[in-house]
Amino acid sequence: MELLLVSVASLFAGFVDAIVGGGGLILVPALFAVFPTTHPATLFGVNKSASMWGTAAATVQFARCVQMPWASLLPAAGLAFAGSMAGAWTVTVISPDFLRRALPLVLLVVLLYTLARKDLGRQHAPTFSGRQEAAAAGVLGLTIGFYDGFFGPGTGSFLVFLFVRWLGYDFLHASASAKLLNVSSNVAAVLLFAWKGHVWWHFALSMAVANVVGSLLGTRLALKHGSGFVRGVFIVVVSALILKTTYDAWLKT
Repeated sequence: MELLLVSVASLFAGFVDAIVGGGGLILVPALFAVFPTTHPATLFGVNKSASMWGTAAATVQFARCVQMPWASLLPAAGLAFAGSMAGAWTVTVISPDFLRRALPLVLLVVLLYTLARKDLGRQHAPTFSGRQEAAAAGVLGLTIGFYDGFFGPGTGSFLVFLFVRWLGYDFLHASASAKLLNVSSNVAAVLLFAWKGHVWWHFALSMAVANVVGSLLGTRLALKHGSGFVRGVFIVVVSALILKTTYDAWLKT
């Protein structure tokens, strides 16, 4: 029964994550509810071990239908991997509690800006090209990768927003590009969790299959309905993130 419950949660998480990120909103609370006495690091390890496969599947699906700037994204993915490793190491010596309280406010700014700019992310008009685009994507990969390893909530949403706002992508191209960087940072986290013995592979494998199925369904929906649909899901997910992180940081006792 436990495996069935977390696998269903993993399927829905993969579906949401494939469209715009934020699958952790579904899967992490489900894991904590099903295994309330388990060490959090183990549950985070299981979450990452399952979700990285769904994110990888979404990346492949997007790459078949959306033109991806590989020359810029591949180096950025490498930097996301390095940043995630560095962030995971940093959290062993510095507490991320200060981010826990600041995160809802940052997400609120992102939401309000997106709502105010109704044309934001509807047209794909990259701000940079060539080496400038590679450098900008690399900065995103390194900084958000570090954040993902150090703290994590909202990583996919931050990547999508910054690809739209800073690099000039539409929401569909931003979501596709964010997936590649997110895969890289997730792999780094899984390697670290596995090294520390915090992955239940017998659960992770079944959940990974479910996550991939959900991810393929979500990707197909995003490709079918385009940037306007992805933008709408982005607004819903960021709103949910604000509520969740506000509760965790300020209201939870």
